[in-house]
Amino acid sequence: MGHIWWSNIVVDLRRYIVFAVAVWLVLWVVLRVPLRGRKIREDTPPPRQLAVEFLYSVRSIAIFSTVGVGIALLQRAGLYPLAKVAESWGPAWFAASLILMIVGQDAYIYWTHRWMHRPRWFRAFHRRHHRSNNPSPFTAYSFDFGEALLMVAFVAAWPLIVPTPWGVVPLFMFHQIFRNTLLHAGYELTPPRADGRPWFGWLTTTTHHDLHHAQAGWNYAPWFTWWDRWMGTEHPEYLARYAAAVRRTFKAPEAGIPELQEA
Repeated sequence: MGHIWWSNIVVDLRRYIVFAVAVWLVLWVVLRVPLRGRKIREDTPPPRQLAVEFLYSVRSIAIFSTVGVGIALLQRAGLYPLAKVAESWGPAWFAASLILMIVGQDAYIYWTHRWMHRPRWFRAFHRRHHRSNNPSPFTAYSFDFGEALLMVAFVAAWPLIVPTPWGVVPLFMFHQIFRNTLLHAGYELTPPRADGRPWFGWLTTTTHHDLHHAQAGWNYAPWFTWWDRWMGTEHPEYLARYAAAVRRTFKAPEAGIPELQEA
């Protein structure tokens, strides 16, 4: 099993490094001047924060890989029968199961995220992630031990209850790290409509998640805005913040749009 663990480490770490470094390099270095009007906050996290986030993310990846070994053992024991069945259902179900897994994870993270923000559990499960009050692309996997377990538990449990071909999982992970690094990127890239609202308003934006890091009682959803809107947890200034982010930095906000406050 050691080779499976190490293989998982290499794949997940490479995926994390490629996306986190690429987003940081492109937005924070190469396009820093052209995109300065899309920067959500005036301040930039210090290098020490980026290094700490990277180290905690490596630990999270080690946890993911350890659970991955358990998934491999369960698969060999024949305890994932639905996955084997799903592999014979053709490309239409392959695509549908990928969409279902992403939508299912969105609901899972919304509710576990809200639970982790309860005072009793926040310090043990979620405090590490919120030490990055001003997040960076490297914040993506900067989790406490318990939060990392909760995140990978979804990947282990989903194929047990929903027929999902194993080939879907790498694409699911690709979506997860791609969206995760962009949500923490610090720059708003979603194009606005003429009325200042984001195109595809059912997708979360960088501003949406950045507000959660700044004012933690709002915006728990990771990929879609549905749950926050349904449950009344979308930040009341979200659309105004988004409109400001796509026009200018928060250095000189319009009247009625307050500055970001520390959590």
